[in-house]
Amino acid sequence: MSQQRKNIVLGISGGIAAYKCAELVRRLKEQNCVVKVVMTDSAKHFITPLTMQAVSGEPVADSLLDPNAEAAMGHIELAKWADLILVAPASCNIIAKMAHGLADDLLTTLLLATPAQVAIAPAMNQQMYAHAATQANIQTLTSRGVKIWGPGKGEQACGDVGSGRMLEPHELVDLCIAPEPATVLADVTVTITAGPTREALDPVRFISNHSSGKMGYALAQAALFLGAKVNLISGPVAIAPPSGAEVFAVESAIQMRDTALKLASESDIFIGCAAVADYRVAQVAEQKIKKQGDEMNITMVKNPDIIAEVAALTKHRPYTVGFAAETQNVDQYAQGKLKNKNLDMICANDVSRQGLGFNADNNALTLFWPDESLELPVADKQALAMSVLMEIIKRLDY
Repeated sequence: MSQQRKNIVLGISGGIAAYKCAELVRRLKEQNCVVKVVMTDSAKHFITPLTMQAVSGEPVADSLLDPNAEAAMGHIELAKWADLILVAPASCNIIAKMAHGLADDLLTTLLLATPAQVAIAPAMNQQMYAHAATQANIQTLTSRGVKIWGPGKGEQACGDVGSGRMLEPHELVDLCIAPEPATVLADVTVTITAGPTREALDPVRFISNHSSGKMGYALAQAALFLGAKVNLISGPVAIAPPSGAEVFAVESAIQMRDTALKLASESDIFIGCAAVADYRVAQVAEQKIKKQGDEMNITMVKNPDIIAEVAALTKHRPYTVGFAAETQNVDQYAQGKLKNKNLDMICANDVSRQGLGFNADNNALTLFWPDESLELPVADKQALAMSVLMEIIKRLDY
C-alpha cells in the first residue's frame, strides 16, 4: 500500500487538534502520499500555513478568491486532483456547513466540487459532539457517503472527558491508506461479539466483569471500513456502536449464545471478542435479596461455551476466531483453547499488564493458529483491530 501514490487534500478547520496535523502530514508522506493542505481562516489561529507548507512540501491554499492560486491550482483543479479529501480536525461548524451544502470559503467549495471520497475526523467538546444538531448533521453526511473517522474518547483540552477527541495521526494514516472496501470484504458477513455479559442475582444485582467492549467495537469498525456487512452482538457497554453495524443488544450469556448461533450460520467470519461470564446463578431471586448474616452462599451453573458451539457447527460454519483474556500462562491457555474449541484462530492478551486490556484504549495481542503464531505489539485498539482482520483476510484469500 505504501508503494502506491495517493493524492490527499487535508482540510484543516479551526480547533485545538489542528496542532496534530503537522505530524499527520509527515506520517502520510512516509506512506508515499502527496498531501496538499487547505486551511480555513479559523485554522490559522491554531497552526500556521508556513508550518504546514514546510512539512508538506507544497504551497498551502487558504483563499477561494486568490488570483494566483486560481491561475495555477484553482479550487476545481484541486478538487479533481484529490483521491481523498480528509477534513481534520472537523469542527462542529465545518460539519454543519458540509451537511447544509454551504460554500463560503475554499475548503467548503472544494468539498462540493470534488468527485473524490471525503472523510472527516470530528474534533470538538464532548457536549457539542453529543448535541442533537451535530449528530443529525453527521447522520446526513453518512447518508451521502462521507466517511466518519472517530471521534476518540478521553480527556479534552477544555478539561472535559468524553467523545470528541480527534483520532491520533497514526490512526488516521491507517484509515487513509487502507484498501478500498470493494476490493476486500465486499459481500462478506462478519459477526462479532463484544463487551461483558451480566448474570442476574436478583432484580437489582448482577455478576459481570470489567470488559468495556472497546476491542470488539474496534473490530466492528475495521470490518465496516473494509466493506463487510457487520453484525455486532453487544453486551452492556458505555460506548456508541460504529455507524453501519447492525447491533444486537443482549445482557446474559444465554441471550448472547442464542443470538450468536442464529447469526453464525449466516456469517462468513465469526469473532468472539466478548467477555462472557463462565457461570450464572442457578436460581435468580424474584425479589431483592436482603442482608442476612455475615455470609451468603450462591449456587452457580456453567454457562454455554458460545465460541465452541459456533466452531462446532457442521452446516454453514464460519471462520471462527476466539479471544483469550488471561492473567497468567497466556500462551499456554490460549493454545489450549484454540485446540479444545476447534477454533481457526485465537487472539491472546494479558489483561494483567498495566494500561492494557479491559477498559484501556491500548492492547497487545498474540495471534495463534494451529501451525503458527504472530505477535502484535502494543498499539491502540483500532490499529490492532485492522491488523487482526488483515491477518484473517490473508488466510481466507479475499
